[in-house]
Order: sequence, then C-alpha cells, then structure tokens
Amino acid sequence: MFELRRLRLLHELSLRGTLAAVAEALSYSPSTVSQQLTQLEKEAGVPLFVADGRGVRLTDHGELLAAHAARALQLDEQARGELDALRPQSAPVRVAVMQSAAQSLVPPALALLATKEPDLAVYVSQVPPEEGLFELRTRRYDLVVAEQYPGHTREQQPGLLRVSLGRDPIRLALPRGESRAQLELLAERAWVMEPVGTAARQWATQQCRAAGFEPDVRFEIADLTAHVGLIADGVAVGMLPELVRMPTPQDIDLHDLPGAPAREIFVAMRESSTRPAILAVRDALRDAFARRKPQNGR
Repeated sequence: MFELRRLRLLHELSLRGTLAAVAEALSYSPSTVSQQLTQLEKEAGVPLFVADGRGVRLTDHGELLAAHAARALQLDEQARGELDALRPQSAPVRVAVMQSAAQSLVPPALALLATKEPDLAVYVSQVPPEEGLFELRTRRYDLVVAEQYPGHTREQQPGLLRVSLGRDPIRLALPRGESRAQLELLAERAWVMEPVGTAARQWATQQCRAAGFEPDVRFEIADLTAHVGLIADGVAVGMLPELVRMPTPQDIDLHDLPGAPAREIFVAMRESSTRPAILAVRDALRDAFARRKPQNGR
C-alpha cells in the first residue's frame, strides 16, 4: 500500500522538477524528500527517477505513478470535502489573488462572507496569476483569481475549473489634461508596464506595435498603484484595467482604446474541491465583482 504523503512528494516532483523545489515548497529538507521518494521507489519495486545532470527526472514508471498520485490526491480532497460539509466549523480557505483583485474584490468579498459565514477563516496571498495557477495544482491554494487578455488565453490545465467573473475594461491612462489621447501619438513617450513574461506586458506591447511603434518601457513595475503614481506625476503613460484602485483619480485621464478591449477575470479551482467553504468564497468573489462600481473613462 502506498502512503499518500509519499505520493504527494512524487506529484510535486512531477510539477516542480527538482528535489530542492519540492523541499522548499513543502518546508522539508532536501534529504527528507530524497529519503521518502527512495522509500516510495522501494515500495513500487521499479525505478521512479534517474539522475539528470544536477537534478533528477521521472522514468516512465515514475510518470505513471505520478499520474495515479494526482488521482489519489483528488480522491482524498473529495473525501475531505464531503466530511467537511458535515462539520459545524469548516477548515480555512486559502486564496491567491492578483494585485487589482486584492484591492477591489477581496475586501467586499470578505465583508459578504462575514455576514454569511462568520466562522470561516480565509487566508489571502497576493501573487502573480502565473504563480497562483501553478500553485493551485500543487494544492497550496484552494482558489485563484486570475485574468486573461484578449487574444492571449491561458492554458487549460487538466483537473482545474474556471468560473468567469466578467469583463474588466482596459483603458489608456494619461496625466490629467494630456491632449494626445490616441495610442499612435504616444510613440515618443515613456511607458510604464508590467514585467516581461506577464500576460499584461505581452498584451500591452502588442497594442503599441499594432499602432505602429515599439513602446519605450522605462518603468517595468508589477505594482499597479506605482503605475498610477508615475502616470499622475506626468513621467509616463500606460494602460490600466478598471479594477485598479486609483487613490488620486483626479490626476489621471482614462481614454477608451480601439475596440474597447477588456480582460476576462476568472476564479480557478480544482475539480475535486467540493468543500462548501471553498464554494462560498468563490460565490462571494463573484458577487463582489458583480456589485463593483465601474470607473468611467474621461
């Protein structure tokens, strides 16, 4: 009989690729991870991994058992969810959110939960969507609030479900009083964008290229409130989604972009996540998005 804890280590190794990454994610020592996986290999009676440079890679037997491990973890989660539904107090729900959702969706969602589920503990971490969606598969988080941009859909991962919250308009953001409100007229301006590799950066860059220029990105910053400050102070221009909270909206003008583009905001969860508490948090996020007050472009 395989031990579920060891199967989880093999599942983590199949996702993260190195023993060191598994150890760091689960707060184990690398030697502990190695010993447990070696024991699992003995129980299986076949080689599960082989040395590959400074790391290891799964053998065909290892890949096969890792796939079974993923299903075993799903069944374990489903069983725990059904048991949890019978308990008077639910286990905590862990949520990963991107910054704009942390600012605009989490506070009203938690306020809704406080009235409907006053004993439910919700732990929220602000992480990039790419990281959150990966860690959802490893079971670090129960829910992830993420986005996808027009023409840049995210990969559909097996075992994960998405619930769309709705469309979040993206607008050209300029210092107050800026007269050149057309994208093609901003080729010589300094731009602020999110870091390379993010969906937001890829999409914004493509909009500039479609307008006939390569943006001069002088400020590469993940914090969208910093974008607001740089634009308000007149040192940069940018593109901002509606969900971004603007502490000084009077210093920024928002203008519609061609085609009125919008990103899709969604909540992702595992198919095996049947706990009522997880579903309650998902529904609260959906209600909070539906009740938000849109900011009008000027």
